[in-house]
Amino acid sequence: MAILLVTGCAGMRGYLEKSLPLPEYPEDAIEQNDFVVAEDVDVIGRLATIKLEKEDTLPDIARHFSLGLANISAANPGVDTWVPESKRRILLPLYFILPDTRRRGIVINLATMRLFYFQKNGNPMAVSTYPVGVGTQERPTPMGEMIITRKKHRPTWYVPTSIAADHRKKGDPLPAMVPPGPLNPLGEYALYLSEPTYLIHGTNKPASIGLRATNGCIRLYPKDIERLFEKTPVKTPVLIVNQPYLVGWRDGVVYLEAHTPFQESGTANWKRVYSKLKNIEQQSESPLDWKKVRTVVLEARGIPVPVSVNRDRASMAAAQPIRLRHPEQFYGQPEIPAFHTGAWYVLAASLQEQTEARRLAAIINHQGPPIPARVLSEGDRHRVLAGPFDNRRAAKDAARRLKIDLELDAVLFK
Repeated sequence: MAILLVTGCAGMRGYLEKSLPLPEYPEDAIEQNDFVVAEDVDVIGRLATIKLEKEDTLPDIARHFSLGLANISAANPGVDTWVPESKRRILLPLYFILPDTRRRGIVINLATMRLFYFQKNGNPMAVSTYPVGVGTQERPTPMGEMIITRKKHRPTWYVPTSIAADHRKKGDPLPAMVPPGPLNPLGEYALYLSEPTYLIHGTNKPASIGLRATNGCIRLYPKDIERLFEKTPVKTPVLIVNQPYLVGWRDGVVYLEAHTPFQESGTANWKRVYSKLKNIEQQSESPLDWKKVRTVVLEARGIPVPVSVNRDRASMAAAQPIRLRHPEQFYGQPEIPAFHTGAWYVLAASLQEQTEARRLAAIINHQGPPIPARVLSEGDRHRVLAGPFDNRRAAKDAARRLKIDLELDAVLFK
């Protein structure tokens, strides 16, 4: 009563908002992949948050919520990828502006590292979206119009000459062909493009989704490529674009989404978007917050942000993130077999800093195919141990991969 008399109703409401915990919802309270969208709507999804627990990593969270690693990192600047701070609440950027293209078939935006599959079921239209890994700067993914020419479950990988040469230089010779199985980088499903040698496929390196990490192909999480494979017929059109800056409408509000552009992409996309924003302001007579526009571009967090000056409460509420409960276990999270004697192990490193040891163990756990690793601490020494392995040959192969991929001089022991 004293608080009420002193502060009034508004003060009491603020007091309660600070005192009472906000509700948390199950993860199925928010859609991750499949949406319906009207012709005059460009923004889909909704932001969410989740509170970190010990041993969480951003790659595990990204995979569970069908996000790319670069996307979740950009949305949460300063958060450690491999050893994030426990109890910290992070943002899940499950909020997207559709590419500024035709809405038909598959559209891949390289800058946002996201694939959109449009299916015309009347109005509204159905759209499914998934994060992707794309080509490196040295071997970029080609842009333009293509089609799906064929599909293959459990594909064989015929190693291109250029990739074989790269691996030989690293002391990692590859066979001429890799059959289906855990060592096949194409994963379980492949969609072949009309642009020769380029595919949309799965992966045995899920931690690379949302990164520029391929030789030009488009790479998806195993679960996502399976869903896309099932619903995508041969001759589906594919359009690959590069749009780091996106403008969209939702509920009468203008949104702007900005990503850090590829170094070689230039500023042409921003000039078009800036011109579009100016036209929107003039034609709709709705002023835009140009200070907010500048902030969104400079921060480049990859999240749609409302930049209209006049926004109603409903549109502002829709832009607020929903709190999700922490899952009991993340989908696809690497499992570490129990430690036991009599097996072979690989000592990857012995470090003084426990945090650095945990980081290295997490990185090793997310190799592709995965190499199980743990930290054994004794006093001020923290050993990063990979294994167990059933035999010396398997342990030796793991040590070789650690040398090639991470430049670690590992030691085998039983």
